[in-house]
Amino acid sequence: MPNPKRRHSNSRTQNRRAHDALQKPSHAECPNCHEPKIPHRVCPNCGQYKGREVIETATE
Repeated sequence: MPNPKRRHSNSRTQNRRAHDALQKPSHAECPNCHEPKIPHRVCPNCGQYKGREVIETATE
């Protein structure tokens, strides 16, 4: 297997890793209950996705 002839410098390594940081997940507003939810997921508050109830939630 080929191996590198020379060592990469610290700045080159850090430049490569500059985009590897974790990011917060984005949030969208649920059109039914207006609570924040992750896009393209069922709303954990009301259980709806795309205007229909997908999971039952306990409403007290």
